[in-house]
Amino acid sequence: MESSGTTRRQATRQKLYEAAVTLIAEKGFSATTVDEIAERAGVAKGTVYYNFKSKTELFEELLRHGVGLLTASLRAAAEESEERGGTRVEALDAMIRAGLAFIDRYPAFTQLYVAELWRTNRAWQSTLLVVRQEAVAVVEDVLREAVDSGELSDEIDIPLTAAALVGMVLVAALDWQAFQPERSIDEVHSALSLLLHGRVSGH
Repeated sequence: MESSGTTRRQATRQKLYEAAVTLIAEKGFSATTVDEIAERAGVAKGTVYYNFKSKTELFEELLRHGVGLLTASLRAAAEESEERGGTRVEALDAMIRAGLAFIDRYPAFTQLYVAELWRTNRAWQSTLLVVRQEAVAVVEDVLREAVDSGELSDEIDIPLTAAALVGMVLVAALDWQAFQPERSIDEVHSALSLLLHGRVSGH
């Protein structure tokens, strides 16, 4: 059982994450100040430093927290599919939808995460690589099970295929939100599902 102090601290951190992610998405990391994060979150500046040693640590924890939520939602989707007696390929399909739902819910975080993935020499680069690997590993596990059960060819390169699926969902979802916002999550999911099932070639 968590104490009310712990719960309150988590709620404060959540507010700080939300404030930081929107500000950094708007202005960039360097231009965003701790004062602005505190003001946007509706807390005193000291509260930020009570929870995080620095702006860099706040950002690092924000990345860890956000990708942690994504990883948990992917894992939950795969487990639910399995409980319903679905195939591994159906589990992958469920994970694509869960990924899209996550991005729909946290668009600013997703934009930030994708932008940061391609930057180098950042203080949080190692954290980012660790959390990215955690998300990709969930997909790798299901792919491996699909190969073991004969659902997918054993010729597939599991690490690259997992990374490609995660990348496909991230990029397609950002494109959906930026350029095709009138489309429903069902439409986007259907399009990506066809890719997953290899039906784009029309065979």
